[in-house]
Amino acid sequence: MKNLLRIEELAMLGLAIYLNSFLPFEGWVFWAWFLAPDIGMLGYLVNTKVGAITYNLLHHKGVAMVCYLAGYFLIIHELTLAGVVLFGHSSFDRVVGYGLKYSDNFKRTHLGWIGGQSK
Repeated sequence: MKNLLRIEELAMLGLAIYLNSFLPFEGWVFWAWFLAPDIGMLGYLVNTKVGAITYNLLHHKGVAMVCYLAGYFLIIHELTLAGVVLFGHSSFDRVVGYGLKYSDNFKRTHLGWIGGQSK
């Protein structure tokens, strides 16, 4: 099942790259911003609860879709790009085993424990 989910996430990453091709930016701009959602990890400098909130906000596909659709319908290309980047980055993270975080431990995600371990 894990491999099937990874393939699905790879397809969503491919969708993000494809959608990016319709935006009026050079192709490298997507990749330059690709790791930007990880800035949400800075919340962990406060505590695990704040860290989980900030991380999840920037890695939630619902947030990505709202950004994309708002940018598309309001014709704000930068917002559309943000949605595509958030969506693609979140898909990539899930391919490599990182999911949305629980507030008790950075390594506990909705996909299980990072590295297959428990507390």
